[in-house]
Amino acid sequence: MSAKHCPTEIKLHQKSQLLEISFDSGENFKYPSEYLRTHAKSAEIETANTPVSGKADVNISKIEPQGNYALRLYFDDGYDSGIFSWDTLYELGVGYDNLWAQYLAKLEMHGMKREPANKAAEGKTTIRLMYFMTNMLEVTRKETEELSLPESIRDIEKLLKLLRMRGEGWERMFADNAVQITVNKQFAELFTKLDNGDEVAFVPVSKDI
Repeated sequence: MSAKHCPTEIKLHQKSQLLEISFDSGENFKYPSEYLRTHAKSAEIETANTPVSGKADVNISKIEPQGNYALRLYFDDGYDSGIFSWDTLYELGVGYDNLWAQYLAKLEMHGMKREPANKAAEGKTTIRLMYFMTNMLEVTRKETEELSLPESIRDIEKLLKLLRMRGEGWERMFADNAVQITVNKQFAELFTKLDNGDEVAFVPVSKDI
């Protein structure tokens, strides 16, 4: 039986813990690793009475095509039994909002958490910010700074929103399309995840901002 939906492009963003898939029908989905790990269809998960928990930090270590009908995902917590057909991946993409909300509700009902049990002992996340070009330095008044992130700030998009709250000049300078961003000298996307010790560099796309 042939798949109703077939991928045209598959990208694994390990830094951001995302699997990105474009389908022949035009849709593009970005699946968090945690979402795929907790929604994998295998005998051990399907028969469990409680939801899979503690996978907020899980990542996909490898993807492996299964013929021309599916992907096998290998997760860094050792789980490698998840085989996702193209149609299943499409359905997980289309239904993400509802399925994720249902999963969170199940966790709450069972008194379980997304974070692994040892998360509290890891401490806070601190990153180094680096600013470039004269027009940006006129706003930031410094070339570098160390920033301890609140728990709610864990990706570039949320970091930019945090920086824009510093004032009018910051709001203009750190608009989504106004800066080029690298994390650890690699070009970053808005969804790029931030980890303790990361170096984040900002360069204005124009000297006229």
